[in-house]
Amino acid sequence: MPRPISATISLPFLTHNLAVIHDQLNRISIEHNRSRPKIWAVIKANAYGHGIENAVKAFAQADGLAMLDVDEAIVCREKGWAKPILMLEGFFNAPDINLFSQYSLDATVHCRDQIDMLAGVSVKNPVNVFLKLNTGMNRLGFAPEAFNAAWQRVAALHTQGVVGDMGKMTHFARADERDSLTQKQISLLRHVTDALPGPVSMCNSAATLTPDYWLSLPDAPAQWVRPGICLYGSSPFAHLSSQRLGLRPGMTLRSQLISVRDIQAGEGVGYGHMFVADQPMRVGVVACGYADGYPRHATTGTPVVVKGVRTRLLGRVSMDMLAVDLGPVPEPSVGDEVVLWGEGGPGVDEVAVAAGTIGYELLCAVAPRVPKVVIS
Repeated sequence: MPRPISATISLPFLTHNLAVIHDQLNRISIEHNRSRPKIWAVIKANAYGHGIENAVKAFAQADGLAMLDVDEAIVCREKGWAKPILMLEGFFNAPDINLFSQYSLDATVHCRDQIDMLAGVSVKNPVNVFLKLNTGMNRLGFAPEAFNAAWQRVAALHTQGVVGDMGKMTHFARADERDSLTQKQISLLRHVTDALPGPVSMCNSAATLTPDYWLSLPDAPAQWVRPGICLYGSSPFAHLSSQRLGLRPGMTLRSQLISVRDIQAGEGVGYGHMFVADQPMRVGVVACGYADGYPRHATTGTPVVVKGVRTRLLGRVSMDMLAVDLGPVPEPSVGDEVVLWGEGGPGVDEVAVAAGTIGYELLCAVAPRVPKVVIS
């Protein structure tokens, strides 16, 4: 028998989450008498651990896909994706540009070196470019005072047939916090780029779900939003759950009890005895550990659902096992289902908060040794 752990990927739930975003954008656009922003479905990091091929199927109604890895982009094309694909870090060396041309990949261009690479190649088909402005994230992008000169260089390459369509983009540092920085970033983007032609892209998941942000831009030319984590059923907001947003979990991590035992007051559980019982209690051992991608830094109290009953993690997570409190669970036994996160269990964001991290990390960290079960 195989080890009783699996990660179930629900394509219907992924499709549902995209529809939630699409419907909200559409409704608000109608209310404000303007065009709906186009949607790049972000599928970087193997679609946040959900699988590139699964994402291509689930997000078929997106206007485009956005990712980092050229090999993953080629898989999308080979699986029949014909709509735009945006490479969020662009190309890393000059030979890559021919692949961008061959597979019709749009390139984020964020530094002078990338423009130099473009200037040194000839391509069969022009490469569409989104020129990135650093508005305060201070990660990638041209400084505001350097942006116009970069635009003019890329525009010259457009005239030469190396570059195709041109657009502008930026990235928000604190869109989930509703503070003044995001509005300052939008104002700077508009100040630098409003007079330049082409589409604009600025909104991550939090900004996409905050209409004030994307409504701040002019209706024309086309606007692209770039939702990521919300497509997989995780909330980008600390104060707002995925359930409140109408999202469903794209991934459910399940296992089973492989041991049930009674311990007495004063006895410890697991490495270091990080948990010590203050009364007699029943403890279950689950076939899941940090080698499966469950966070080792999760602490006692992290939510777990056993046999449909919500309970808690006990003590330190081991490589292949973790312990749970079976006190609330009626008549527990070996083989009972355990949901670590997802459908029928705690939300991945709940687990992440208890472990001092974010849902993104947990979804991306599920180990290759965990079998994937795809519901299509």
